[in-house]
Amino acid sequence: MSTTLTSKGQVTIPKRIRDELHLTPGAPVEFSVNAAGELVLHRVRPAKGARRPPQDRFDAVRGRADIRWRTDDLMKLLRSDD
Repeated sequence: MSTTLTSKGQVTIPKRIRDELHLTPGAPVEFSVNAAGELVLHRVRPAKGARRPPQDRFDAVRGRADIRWRTDDLMKLLRSDD
């Protein structure tokens, strides 16, 4: 399986390899060269206990409220004429 190096030094990792390593867009990878001079691609695994960054800014705060509002109480508060 071969690919072409672009003028920016980029290559496309073939789908079969991405699937085998469970690589998704944005996944960190690491390159190394072994004793035989071959390039080796490794999927970087997060450290134990490390949290994945949220997908978006809303995921970062989802589920963080520490006040349990009942719908009726919240509507009363929001519609209050005081």
